[in-house]
Amino acid sequence: MRIETINPATEEVLETYTTMPPAQLLAILESVDAARRAWRGTALRERTLRLVALAGVLRRRAEEYARTITVEMGKPIVEARAEIEKCAGLCEVYAERAEAWLREEPVEADGIRHRIVFEPLGVVLSIMPWNFPFWQALRFAVPALVAGNATVLKHASTVPRCARAIEGALREAGFPPDLLRTVFADHEGVAALMAQDAVRGVSLTGSTEAGMRVAELAGRHLKKVVLELGGSDPFIVLEDADLDLAAAGAVQGRMIVSGQSCIAAKRFIVDADLAETFTRRFAERMAALVVGDPLDTATQVGPVVSAAAVQALEAQLADALAQGARVVTGGTRLPRPGYYFAPTVVIGVIPAMRLAAEEVFGPIAPVLAARDEEDAIRLANATPYGLGGSVWTRDPTRGERVARRLEAGTTFVNRIVKSDPRMPFGGIKRSGVGRELSQYGLREFVNVKGISVYAHG
Repeated sequence: MRIETINPATEEVLETYTTMPPAQLLAILESVDAARRAWRGTALRERTLRLVALAGVLRRRAEEYARTITVEMGKPIVEARAEIEKCAGLCEVYAERAEAWLREEPVEADGIRHRIVFEPLGVVLSIMPWNFPFWQALRFAVPALVAGNATVLKHASTVPRCARAIEGALREAGFPPDLLRTVFADHEGVAALMAQDAVRGVSLTGSTEAGMRVAELAGRHLKKVVLELGGSDPFIVLEDADLDLAAAGAVQGRMIVSGQSCIAAKRFIVDADLAETFTRRFAERMAALVVGDPLDTATQVGPVVSAAAVQALEAQLADALAQGARVVTGGTRLPRPGYYFAPTVVIGVIPAMRLAAEEVFGPIAPVLAARDEEDAIRLANATPYGLGGSVWTRDPTRGERVARRLEAGTTFVNRIVKSDPRMPFGGIKRSGVGRELSQYGLREFVNVKGISVYAHG
């Protein structure tokens, strides 16, 4: 199968490559499994030193890697640089904390000694998306590798250069050459890999539909899975919120990666008495964003990833307008080369509209009016997704109370949703299973083994 990658800012074909046949995929898996057996016996201290070295490689090559991200998937260069720095910080957090997070735990029971130990699981297949091509691949790989595992990386078809760069960065940092290998595989190739005994688990970040297909395959072959899937995160503005702070947060939260983030704020649920004022301030800030060449440091909004992504946004917006919603700003594809869609705010949205019922992966912000706090919580939870959510109020105690009632894996008060290597990250409902990051993510792909010792006789 031949695949073309396209620069979404220019529509220029960057690269054409062919997916690997099953025999090549299985040969790569065999080499990764061999590397895993040797790596398992490497002292944890040595593994963490490799992470420190990887942080150094990422920072030394930050401009090169950032430019690769921007050219392949259109992320504004300033955001791409920040992504690389976040990856370096991730390495440092796990280098510092992995020993404590993997330390064996004594248990009081009926024998002489009882211990819980955390051992590597084996080779884990990682299936990663294009929107954070370095961060999401390394968000999985760093804890998996420091725990003693190895991985086969099947990255998104739109970012092959990023995939190769990640593999190269690990080698430059001194990791064994076959510990992380990139493969270019179609659906049949992925299925062939998952059927192999050497693959002990799979981690996927992607759409809910992709997660369901992978979970079905994993279940058939009894593989451990972690799935970080789609989201439709609520952004709740209560009647006592600081509207300027909330409007600024709304722009930041909605426009991460030009609106193409699983944890981007996607439904703006605002107290009805404030909805008009909030929407006006929000729309003014959205309209003022600089849309342009993502390689230009002045650019705040780049293209969406593909022509198909533009068409999906147009269809979701058309559905809302047909049901009575109204565009306050934006609302159209921009008349220029590339896949650009104007930053858009839509008011009069109701839960039945596709803008509220589906994940919107692009720069469209639907505003829903809530009667009161209870209605805001009801609207926030009226979704099949459960990834993140935020609450905006001058009363942090009230905000935490509301945040606790949101059906989501992570919630924030007076800040946009973000991931942090010190905190667990993941979703519930159709937003996924399992956790990444923190000690909880580190322990997803380990054998949690109990060892019990009794006296003789």
